[in-house]
Amino acid sequence: MFDPPGSEEVIARLIEWGEGRDAVRAMILTSTRAKPGAIVDPFSDYDVIVAVDDVLRFYGDRGWLGEFGSVLVLYRDPIRAVEGGESFAYITQYENGLKIDFTVCSIGVLSHTASVAELPDELDVGYAVLLDKDDLALGLGAPTYTAFVPKPPTEDEYLGLVEEFLHEATYVAKHLWRDDLLPAKYNLDHAMKQVNLRKMLEWRIGVDRGWSVAARTYGKGLRALLRAPLWAELERTYAGGSISGNWDALFATLELFRSVAVEVGDLLGFRYPQDLDARVRAYLEDVRNLKHPG
Repeated sequence: MFDPPGSEEVIARLIEWGEGRDAVRAMILTSTRAKPGAIVDPFSDYDVIVAVDDVLRFYGDRGWLGEFGSVLVLYRDPIRAVEGGESFAYITQYENGLKIDFTVCSIGVLSHTASVAELPDELDVGYAVLLDKDDLALGLGAPTYTAFVPKPPTEDEYLGLVEEFLHEATYVAKHLWRDDLLPAKYNLDHAMKQVNLRKMLEWRIGVDRGWSVAARTYGKGLRALLRAPLWAELERTYAGGSISGNWDALFATLELFRSVAVEVGDLLGFRYPQDLDARVRAYLEDVRNLKHPG
């Protein structure tokens, strides 16, 4: 049954678990749950860094994950060599709704992180030391909460994003003409929208809000940050499974991107490449109207 425990209960359980295992030397809570004033809900996960004396032991035996509940599904990130030692992640979804993203690292990794002047992004977003048996985290600086806040693009970055977006459109047209829905969806809904359009929208938000709002993965929370008419236009760029519907969605996506990109360019002093846009649109119209053999 979906009934995740409260945050105080989860954090107390994490600390109790870490205190009871000699191999666990430190635990740090990061991300949303560690950021003052952050909005959380029943689906907000717990991002926990666990510094241990033997990474392989925790990687080879996953039984310890069950001490926090009945595991529903698990994503396993392999062991990687990082500064100071090794690290891996177990992204763990429990049956009761609890989700804990464990990053297990060598003691040396945390020691190295505490020795450098600048916090890594995963700590700068916010962190709280839950357990530190050896003062490994003593040298960590205070978070600025500015990690992942977009910076104003250079003109080259701006023009590069526009060209990349328009280039992806040619793939969508090719796949739609071939009646290849899955690759068309990939280029339209992922490359053009999730990657390119989302970044342009984040730049627009950055201009509006003084480059002070962190961009969240996959566009989480984007609706609350965009003007209502702009969000409505974004909704209209999504289509079902029909080829004709996805052609319409492609051109709606082009219209939305261009309008936002022109605004961003004007506000930052960059000129939108209208000629390139017009030539790409003409090419796409030609492909849409191209007769099939036979």
